[in-house]
Amino acid sequence: MKTSGNTILVTGGGSGIGLALAQRWHDAGNHVIVTGRNAAKLEAAIAGRANMTAVSLDVTDADAVAAFAKDIVARHPAINVLVNNAGIMHAEDVGAKRDLTQAEATVVTNILGPIRLIDAMVDHLAAQADSAIVNVTSGLAFVPFPKAPTYSASKAAMHSYSVALRIQLAGKVDVIELAPPAVRTELTPGQSTRETYMPLDDFADEVMALFARQPTPDEIMVQNVLPLRNAEANGTVPQVLAMLKAL
Repeated sequence: MKTSGNTILVTGGGSGIGLALAQRWHDAGNHVIVTGRNAAKLEAAIAGRANMTAVSLDVTDADAVAAFAKDIVARHPAINVLVNNAGIMHAEDVGAKRDLTQAEATVVTNILGPIRLIDAMVDHLAAQADSAIVNVTSGLAFVPFPKAPTYSASKAAMHSYSVALRIQLAGKVDVIELAPPAVRTELTPGQSTRETYMPLDDFADEVMALFARQPTPDEIMVQNVLPLRNAEANGTVPQVLAMLKAL
């Protein structure tokens, strides 16, 4: 993936990891389009930044995703990078029968949302030079957080999907997986102030350095996430699970 001269579409670009990376890509000389459901946050994200665009999108709405993809490609035909970052996370008590509304919303947002947007844009991306799809998963794709089973499963699904997609699109579109560790964002209440979590700016700086490597790695993994990514290979899954259970 080129570091500059791209037109990059970032879902969930109004806050957290999506915002931090979108602004850094913009600083590096890319045209960046950010999407999300909160128009005020999107406008704040692009304030004072020429060549940065905000467009509202609810990735849970299949019809809206299809219409958005058609419109955004018509308006910005140079789009060559899609970053699927939008996601939600909820703690769940699965020890008894419960309301599955949050679990179902997690599946729709974190799995169906990216799959639908990839499907809507893959033909366009395959026709562009230097094209890439970046799927933001999580270290929890490799060892689940017991308090968030559906979120963890959704990220494991997108890891698997990314591996298969990379093979099918080889020679047409680069497929890159970005798996963050626990980062100080507002993904969950209070997360942005947890001292044990990685500061957002430090995470974004390390991610940008990894994207700058040539060739771009298939997996963008900062040092803090490697204990989860490598747990199965290292035989440390029980220890990592115990650590996550204690959080």
